[in-house]
Amino acid sequence: KNLLGVKMVKSKGWNWKIVKDDMNCPWKIPSIEAYYLLNRWENLGFKSFLDLGCGLGRHTVLFARNGFDTYGFDISSDGLNKTKEWLDSLGLNANLVEGDMLSLPYTDESFDSILCRNVISHQDTSGVKKIIGELKRVLKPGGECYLTLGSKSTWGFKQTSWPLLDENTRLRMEEGPEYEIPHFYADYDLIKELFKDFKIEFINHIEDFYEANGKTYSSFHYHVLIRK
Repeated sequence: KNLLGVKMVKSKGWNWKIVKDDMNCPWKIPSIEAYYLLNRWENLGFKSFLDLGCGLGRHTVLFARNGFDTYGFDISSDGLNKTKEWLDSLGLNANLVEGDMLSLPYTDESFDSILCRNVISHQDTSGVKKIIGELKRVLKPGGECYLTLGSKSTWGFKQTSWPLLDENTRLRMEEGPEYEIPHFYADYDLIKELFKDFKIEFINHIEDFYEANGKTYSSFHYHVLIRK
């Protein structure tokens, strides 16, 4: 049990209603690594792709456009509706499902590839462990998953005004689409432990810089590629 005395916190999605979703929105533009993964997974002969926590659909659309048998999954009906509108406008198809990543509605060994960028860390430690078990279950043998996790080196983990749910998890109290969503933070040793049942292809620790209100800010994330 965590410090709240519950097994896992309740999953909560982004509030996409307050995010402007024109084509210049960063959540409509595929991440840099998505193009690397598209090339890598095409070369590996992968066919089936799950965008876990698809949001507004930036990676769902990218992989559907490139011929993958594409699935999009999210807890937010608003995000899924926006994803469907975008797919429909391009004449593309993907299997979209609303649900909780703690219990994925897919049969064992369904997917060659899974991308979950800034997704599974929206839970506490016990929840993250359960999600990783689900990733292992739905990946095919030899299949790969690329995921990101918040780092304990980043500013968010050091916000002592944000409630600590367990030794790795804080409740984000910053106004915006992630308000009151739990954030799990890891370090290298914890990542090695969490993914001990997989072959870890690489672990990168990346610092992102951005400017706001005349100040320079940064955040750290781990980027991890695992193979079943």
